[in-house]
Amino acid sequence: MTASGFDVLCIGNAIVDVIARVGEDFVSRHGLVKGSMNLIDEARAEQLYGDMGQAIEVSGGSAGNTAAGVASLGGRAAYFGKVKADQLGAIFRHDMRAQGVVFDTPAATEGPATARSFILVTPDSERTMNTYLGACVNFTTADVDRKVVEAAQVTYMEGYLWDRPEAKDAFKLAARIARAAGRKTSITLSDSFCVERHRDSFLELIRNDIDIVFANEAEINSLYQTRNFDDAVRAIGIDCPVAVVTRSEKGCVVVKGDEVHASPAHPVARVVDVTGAGDLFASGVLYGLTNGRSLSEAARLGSLAAAEVISHIGARPELKLRAHAERLGLL
Repeated sequence: MTASGFDVLCIGNAIVDVIARVGEDFVSRHGLVKGSMNLIDEARAEQLYGDMGQAIEVSGGSAGNTAAGVASLGGRAAYFGKVKADQLGAIFRHDMRAQGVVFDTPAATEGPATARSFILVTPDSERTMNTYLGACVNFTTADVDRKVVEAAQVTYMEGYLWDRPEAKDAFKLAARIARAAGRKTSITLSDSFCVERHRDSFLELIRNDIDIVFANEAEINSLYQTRNFDDAVRAIGIDCPVAVVTRSEKGCVVVKGDEVHASPAHPVARVVDVTGAGDLFASGVLYGLTNGRSLSEAARLGSLAAAEVISHIGARPELKLRAHAERLGLL
């Protein structure tokens, strides 16, 4: 596929998920707190990797999950993210492309190794996560391919990448290119801690450069420093043309100006792992909006994609989402 046309371009932290089943002794031997999520350095990453034995290695990261979801729905997805020219970088690139996502960001030839998140699953199904950010945080304006941005109906940006000034500049450049080409821009707020770190600059970006905001209830309340969800919804309706706010089992609300529409969650028999739920929800909504669906129809597609991914371990769909949606009459 060339840059002649994409539904969605996703920009974010390129992270390889390394998923391994380990015993309780592994957790205690390495001094880990079961169920926690920790940032680690490269030496610690190599230590864990060398000791964990057999593992599943797949491309991950929030925006990467969203790109994969768009492709699974039959959409045309592209991805920008930084890996190094190493073994895990090659795995990330191959895996994204195998899922139908166009990923051509040049790999770094020097500097830190490709990012990886070790997801350690103990016999009780508890997940302990240790993440080395490595090369992914070194995404810069040089990695923004103007032709791809201009070819994408929506450029979707991951809030996690906002921590680095260079990445922030890359976001702003991509937004300017998209707007100048008559395209749409979108951002996910990623998590409430991310919002707390960047509240003022997020608000400035949303008010000036963003067409579609994705957030959950905690993130939108944090953005407007309120515990009143209705107040936060009214505020985002003023600040951004469209906002989609998820509320877990309550479903979501779609906000367009002073119009607020509630949409129910898609039923799921058993929740196994909520990792990636928001990412896949965004993929369904973005696919719907770029393929002629109404906001309410797009929200239902988002809920379907989220329900599929939380029904199993892992942040990528196991079913082909397009066929799944067609069976249920949503496409």
